[in-house]
Amino acid sequence: MPEPLLQLEGVQTHIGPYHILHGVDFDVPAGSLTMLLGRNGAGKSTTLRTIMGLWQASSGRIRFDGRDITASATPDIARAGIAYVPEAMGIFTDLTVRENIVLAARSGPVDSARLDWMLGLFPALRRFWNLPAGNLSGGQKQMLAIARAIAEPRRLLLVDEPTKGLAPVMVRSMIEAFKALKAAGETILLVEQNFYAASVLGDGVVVMDDGRIVHSGPMSDLVTDQSLQQRLLGLSLDAHQ
Repeated sequence: MPEPLLQLEGVQTHIGPYHILHGVDFDVPAGSLTMLLGRNGAGKSTTLRTIMGLWQASSGRIRFDGRDITASATPDIARAGIAYVPEAMGIFTDLTVRENIVLAARSGPVDSARLDWMLGLFPALRRFWNLPAGNLSGGQKQMLAIARAIAEPRRLLLVDEPTKGLAPVMVRSMIEAFKALKAAGETILLVEQNFYAASVLGDGVVVMDDGRIVHSGPMSDLVTDQSLQQRLLGLSLDAHQ
């Protein structure tokens, strides 16, 4: 198995008076796509935000490439090579697609080869390149948010529900884009509610419930075990194809 690039050990997170994460433990191997699944309110988005330092863990440890980043500030975590695509996407709708990408590349202009690769992943962005990002559909805005995250080389992508609310044709496009990112060797931690998308993309899977990890292992094991799907997620793959 590849060495873990990201490790969470006993992570607890409080938000005000609320205790959200209760001792979260899991690894994200380098070069893999790890799915983070669970019912609504299980703590998945909180986990991503805690990794990114947007909410501070109250105890436990988060290691990235062997370095303890538990108490690091969000800008330092980003500089270490972690990119975060929130569910809300965080794009600038009044700026053009091009300007959104330029702003995301903090170290200078995007390398032309990398730009061609990105636009190959998301061809719609090329068509809207000089138009305001607010003109994009919901799925195209999600593609722009991901393209912004990879405008510069990153070592880890944290992506929160990229297919939420998308039409089936856009879901298929998003699946193909993540397949290409996998093929390029990107390491990804992906929160997803679409179990079909999770089943075809995931190498490994971590399932949360009520702020705790209740299952982890190869995605293939969960895909082939309908009783486990029902117990952990209250659904089955057959219902989502």
